[in-house]
Amino acid sequence: MTIFLTALSLIAFAANSVLCRLALSDPIGITSSSIDAASFTILRLLAGAIMLALMITLKHPSKDTSHANHAKGSWTASLMLFIYAATFSYAYISLDTATGALVLFGSVQISMLVISIFRGNRLAWLEWLGMAASFAGFIYLVLPNVDNTIAPSITGIILMAGSGIAWGVYTLLGRNSKDPLCDTAYNFMRTLPLIALLTAFTFSNSHISLQGAILAILSGALASGLGYSIWYAALKGLSATQSAIVQLAVPVLAAIGGVVFVAESVSLQLIAASSMVLGGILLVVLGKNKT
Repeated sequence: MTIFLTALSLIAFAANSVLCRLALSDPIGITSSSIDAASFTILRLLAGAIMLALMITLKHPSKDTSHANHAKGSWTASLMLFIYAATFSYAYISLDTATGALVLFGSVQISMLVISIFRGNRLAWLEWLGMAASFAGFIYLVLPNVDNTIAPSITGIILMAGSGIAWGVYTLLGRNSKDPLCDTAYNFMRTLPLIALLTAFTFSNSHISLQGAILAILSGALASGLGYSIWYAALKGLSATQSAIVQLAVPVLAAIGGVVFVAESVSLQLIAASSMVLGGILLVVLGKNKT
């Protein structure tokens, strides 16, 4: 059962990248996009909040308040969640699915590692080697004309790196949660004031098609809300090392999804950079486990 839940959650994580890319780009070339980045973010967070609210209602009926009294997230975590979702959407305007997923995942892992260093945690030599390899992979990724292809957008990479850092901080804030599902639900709900601000600032330039709205809702309700819930269930059967290693599959799954659903190509440069970044993260995980 753990294997099934893990596979399902990893597919959901990769699906977020594919759904966002599908909504913000047009592989057929008829229109520029089916939804703008701000509207995608708004609908995604709203759909995620509604889905998670329904799930905690089913998990903790009104008569059972023991969990709800202790698991209500935080405003800081909600801010990080909002920054993650917003920069994620804007980054995918100019990045392909595979590159975006790689930068996001790598930034999450590296940011968490850097924060642990500042907190006084010492790294083993294998962890330092892995960190260096990952950084080298990012540098190689943005080099122009390595294999006669156009380098990824620097703006897009910076935005996605910011998204990954925000998610890394969000993850660390919730590491000691006694009820991750409830905390996540309340964090989604607390983004409502930020959603209202984003709506006010971007309403005049918004455009939403039916297809774009459906993709955003699927990303929020299924790939995010339901996907996170499945992941928390899978974590009960995984060790910390196993959970870190299996997440290495997310950028690979996203790349496959980009090729199949968004008609994207995968360059040799991206494959090499992915090997360096993901291989470096694997060394960090193994080095931490050995320590």
